[in-house]
Amino acid sequence: MLPINKIMQRSVILLMLAVFVSTGVKAQITQPTWWFGVSGAANLNWYDGTTQRLDNSLIVPTAFHKGFGVAPYGSVLVEYRPTGIWGFMFNVAYDGRGAKFDGQVAPCDCPESLKTSAAYISVEPSLRLGVPKTHLYLFAGPRVAFDINNDYSYTQLKQPNTDGQLSSMHSTVFSGQVGAGYDFPVSSPKSLTKVSLSPFVSFQPYFGQAPRTIESWQITTLRVGIALKFGRGTKIAAKETPMVAIMPVPAPDVTFTVRAPKTVPVQREVSETLPVLNSVFFDDGSTQIPNRYVALTADQATSFREVQLQNVQEQSMSGRSGRQLYAYHNMLNVLGDRMRANPGTTVVLRGSSAQGFEDGKVLAGSVKTYLVSTFGIDGSRITVEGSNKPFPPSEHVGGTKDLVLLKAEDRRVDIESTSPELLLQVGGGMMKPIQIMATQHDPLDSYVVFNAAGAKDAFTSWSVTTTDANGATLKFGPYYTDKESVPGSAILGNSPTGDYTITLTGITKSGATVTKQSTVHLIRNNNVVVKGYRYSIVFGFDESRSIASYDKFLRDVVAPSIPDGSTVIIHGHTDIIGEPAYNQKLSEDRAMQTQKVMENAFAKEGKTNVKFDSSGFGEDASHAPFDNTLPEERFYNRTVIIDIIPVK
Repeated sequence: MLPINKIMQRSVILLMLAVFVSTGVKAQITQPTWWFGVSGAANLNWYDGTTQRLDNSLIVPTAFHKGFGVAPYGSVLVEYRPTGIWGFMFNVAYDGRGAKFDGQVAPCDCPESLKTSAAYISVEPSLRLGVPKTHLYLFAGPRVAFDINNDYSYTQLKQPNTDGQLSSMHSTVFSGQVGAGYDFPVSSPKSLTKVSLSPFVSFQPYFGQAPRTIESWQITTLRVGIALKFGRGTKIAAKETPMVAIMPVPAPDVTFTVRAPKTVPVQREVSETLPVLNSVFFDDGSTQIPNRYVALTADQATSFREVQLQNVQEQSMSGRSGRQLYAYHNMLNVLGDRMRANPGTTVVLRGSSAQGFEDGKVLAGSVKTYLVSTFGIDGSRITVEGSNKPFPPSEHVGGTKDLVLLKAEDRRVDIESTSPELLLQVGGGMMKPIQIMATQHDPLDSYVVFNAAGAKDAFTSWSVTTTDANGATLKFGPYYTDKESVPGSAILGNSPTGDYTITLTGITKSGATVTKQSTVHLIRNNNVVVKGYRYSIVFGFDESRSIASYDKFLRDVVAPSIPDGSTVIIHGHTDIIGEPAYNQKLSEDRAMQTQKVMENAFAKEGKTNVKFDSSGFGEDASHAPFDNTLPEERFYNRTVIIDIIPVK
């Protein structure tokens, strides 16, 4: 039930909205229903086929086949537009179809040439379809043409020039056309007389355009021109509408809360399980392994061990992107090390290329050559296959957007094996993960979380300002979702502790400003907190359900390793392919699907004191684990990151 003050406030607003302050009448000018005008154009005429008999008395020694010419076109026109979408067009025109034909050589070794000045009176009714909210229109319809000129000029080096009229011409020709145009208004919006200048183009295929009853000539025409159109609009008075007092719109209902850690850890030692994609991506047009993959010499490979990747450090906000991509770009060395240590293992290398099976097989052969020559793997343990598409492909049938990015992902070599020493320890087609020990800077549990429930619908954007006890301020944003976060160290700066006023400033869709406040107390913890765990789950393109083997990995490996009382932070992400709003929802679905799998596993184990903090960040570049330039970066961005913070 609403409080009495809210009921009174809304009643007063409704009463004042019902008061008529004044009435107004405005006039407007409608667009014309009928348009009249003229047009001029150039007909680009292509002749195909064969002609040798020019008239009843002249058969040339060598037949003419192809010709091209530019001839004039001019029409008077009428347009009927009862609505802004559909209508009709009618043109009566002089329609030039002349052309000059490619020269030939008569048997007497005499060059010969032919030029025709064919012309028609054309009647062209068309259906007109306007594109909503634009001045673009499309049209299509039949063409009926009446022959009015069939003159020709024929020359041959060793006989007099001959001018005449082509015989056996169709007196009437029935064909069709399709085209498009754009109406540029050139008159004042307040003028009753409307004028538009309309460039247009139409295509008239050869169907039905055989000019003669004999031989096999055909004409194809592309017409490019411009029309000048006139019409008269109608001035009408708008309906009298009551003008009401404009009342302030009540502030949108946005709930603002701030969640901060009891202490802000600056660093944490993390044991990170990095998934390794079982694919090597090749550059377009190349069959060589790209140089971004770490290539060793045979001598270097002798001493390489997978464990060497465990302590690789890369500086970034979380340190994740650099470490993971470096580990992935060593994937052929990891594979070689594992196959060398496990001589009973075998692999299938399946190369995929849009250029065909053979090209895909060449890609796979490049990977095999590296494993054999660098790590000394027996070639009989490696099977090479080719395909025109991987399974599952990134580029789907019927897709129209981001095709360049998707095609780049499908030019690759997939590594398949039934050997458990190479695969995810719970089965499936993914490579067995790599274990990384890392010092994580600004771990996720150090973040201050701003919850602005309803902000995505109420605001065009919002930002946050922090103010300390001395009045110093910092601004974060703008934001566009209901939940955002920043590292606590970004607010503290060099201060060991502090009390802060957190002010949300939102801009509503009507342009109004809304502010809300909260407070937090932050304490910095400069010690290295030992230790946390991090896992990553990779999703298929446009999928909210993870690969089946990862679900089993979550249930059988991740969930049992989490102590009761821990906090599980789950962040979902996507690549940049697709619409941002769709990707935001997809990332949220990925995070929640991961949480659901883990909750079910905890329930079976009897764990009831595990806290979840799950969010989706879509394709947001400020939160994305990786860039989106390389295929492998986009693959790794289709991910959920799971941070396990044990109870202190």
